[in-house]
Amino acid sequence: MTITFVCTGNTCRSAMAEGICKRLIADRKIENITCQSCGLGAFTGDSASPLALWAARMHGTDISDHRSRQINQYIFNETDLMVCMTKAHKQAIMTLNPKFKVIVPEPEISDPYGGDEDVYSACADQIESFVSRLLDALTAEIKPMSAEHVSEIAEIEKLCFSAPWTEKGIAEELDNDNAHFLVAQSGKNVLGYIGVHEVCGEAYIDNIAVRPDYRRLGLGEKLLKAAQKNAFGRKCEFITLEVRRSNEKAISLYKKLGYQTAGERKNFYTNPAEDAVIMTLKECDIK
Repeated sequence: MTITFVCTGNTCRSAMAEGICKRLIADRKIENITCQSCGLGAFTGDSASPLALWAARMHGTDISDHRSRQINQYIFNETDLMVCMTKAHKQAIMTLNPKFKVIVPEPEISDPYGGDEDVYSACADQIESFVSRLLDALTAEIKPMSAEHVSEIAEIEKLCFSAPWTEKGIAEELDNDNAHFLVAQSGKNVLGYIGVHEVCGEAYIDNIAVRPDYRRLGLGEKLLKAAQKNAFGRKCEFITLEVRRSNEKAISLYKKLGYQTAGERKNFYTNPAEDAVIMTLKECDIK
């Protein structure tokens, strides 16, 4: 996989992000990810700005060899994932290539240009935190839930839901032959999980949850695809789930994967009360 970091001039934010990402990849001995950077309005061949060089150096990264690049079709062709510093950068990328996979950090990474050392240092801190989490998510292993995961799943439940499952309730699913729970694990940390129950050839997704600081990094999609593959591999005819009507981002993801709206359940949710949208997926509809 090749990640391309994108900002405006490719002399500050994206240059620091590329350098920090390369260092983290080397430190973690990740073999299947590479990275590069470019700018939407870059002048080809510029060095990183002096304060960007300084801030990167404070993060153990030497970007003195960096030279700016203007985005072009060649970069698109060799990129699997683009990380844009702001939503405005993403909008520009979507204009050039509307089907491209793009991630924007939350919160966005503001341009430090014109700022002092404190501004650049804070920017580099934000970049390193984001890139570290991104690499965690991209390298996370999807595996069946075991007893060692239960307490972390219970904590994720508390972070994500107003009526969370208890640790006892989650642990009981380990002895339920109809339950098939998966976790996304990075190192020793559980970043998210999905719970599926199967009865008479029908699969029902009870819950899917990702730690708030790891959302929008592709983990939800990774968990869903793994659960779908397993359910259809066990010859389930279709998969059903419910989602809050107001959860537009989740609904958008489900539709992207091929789920179709099948109905609604009035006042299904509490705290706050809200209707649920019922969505289903058949194997032939997978996108």
